[in-house]
Amino acid sequence: MNRRTALAIPLLLGATVTAHALLPDPDTADAALPRTVPRAVPAPASVPAPTSVPVPTRTQSPERAARAALDRLGPFDGRYALAVADLTSGRTLTHGSVTGTFVSASVIKVDILAALLLQGQDRGVPLTAAQKRLASAMIRFSDNEAAQELWVGIGRRRGLDAANARLGFSAAHAGQRGPWGLTRTTVRDRMALLKAVFTDDSPLSAASRAYTRSLMSDVTADQGWGVGAAGSPASAPAFKNGWLSRPSTGLWVVNSVGLVEYAGHSLLVAVLTDGQTSEEAGIALVERTATAAVHALVGSV
Repeated sequence: MNRRTALAIPLLLGATVTAHALLPDPDTADAALPRTVPRAVPAPASVPAPTSVPVPTRTQSPERAARAALDRLGPFDGRYALAVADLTSGRTLTHGSVTGTFVSASVIKVDILAALLLQGQDRGVPLTAAQKRLASAMIRFSDNEAAQELWVGIGRRRGLDAANARLGFSAAHAGQRGPWGLTRTTVRDRMALLKAVFTDDSPLSAASRAYTRSLMSDVTADQGWGVGAAGSPASAPAFKNGWLSRPSTGLWVVNSVGLVEYAGHSLLVAVLTDGQTSEEAGIALVERTATAAVHALVGSV
């Protein structure tokens, strides 16, 4: 859900589970908040719709029009990488630091869930009630303690690497040490994950994909920002955000990935950023780049 359609969602696990749990090391995941204090909604980011999206001609493809729209957004802090795959038209787009790696932050939680589901498929057993409660908290509320418990349950990085190999991830995402929140990823790997979740060409079963999509479509309202800003107001996105303050620099990582619907098109969108001066600045960059790219790629405003 984006800000325009966000509705309050009741807390499934009771008052003891809120947006982000406090981990011993604040650099292991998102900026941690006390479990009993709801995360404040950031001030609405200014996301100006592209005012002069180039109209594709015989010499300018929709992809080139989208890149031109992104180039016209002007200067920004830090860096970003963006990828879009239009499942309706077949068009794809990458822009920005697409060959570089970024800290995953909480977008890695979708990977943890995918690994858990693949392991269950291999054993021929469904998720337990306890695993479902943890998965809901991890995806819908981005709860760090739930993610940590499931991370241990999948076998930590070895379990994640095994799942990533089946999902077609690049070497940039494999064999990494350290906590889950500091794993590194690329927009190409984010798109591989989104395709595994939202298309039939996937090692995940139809039931596993539907379950993951149901959680990503029901993210708590106070996290209703990110790539969903690029979608149509009447259509709720399925998405996962990640945000992380780096104590060593005071700068922010802000990421967002998901599926949006716009002008009759279904699009997979991933935006990764780092070096942001604040969480709000990162959110604004994610939303304005996603909006410019999606609207121009589809070819309507």
